[in-house]
Amino acid sequence: MAKLKAALPLPAMATPPMLAQLQEQAPALDLSPRCQITQIHYAGDEGGILCKLDFGQEDTDPAFFVSITHLSFDRRLPLAREITAYQKHRVKRIRRSSSEPPSVPSHLEAPARLSWISLDW
Repeated sequence: MAKLKAALPLPAMATPPMLAQLQEQAPALDLSPRCQITQIHYAGDEGGILCKLDFGQEDTDPAFFVSITHLSFDRRLPLAREITAYQKHRVKRIRRSSSEPPSVPSHLEAPARLSWISLDW
């Protein structure tokens, strides 16, 4: 986390499915896949690493926070290998945990992990 925060702002690309969801949430904005990560937050084991995205638009409202697993990075970035390793590990962990039977009654289960969060600030 410290390396990521020290590297901010960090260029990234929103994956096509994530970009489609973001554009659905903010149809008035013309969002391109290219963005900058301006903030990093760790949401624990359940949420993983969340990134605040800047699409270079003036007065972007709402703010977009997405999981780092929904972003791609230029392989030439100094942290690209570490980010890719984290993404692979995170996706594998999510798949493994979703295939395990629930250990608590379904009405007591935690809600599904959010892929993105749109905040109006």
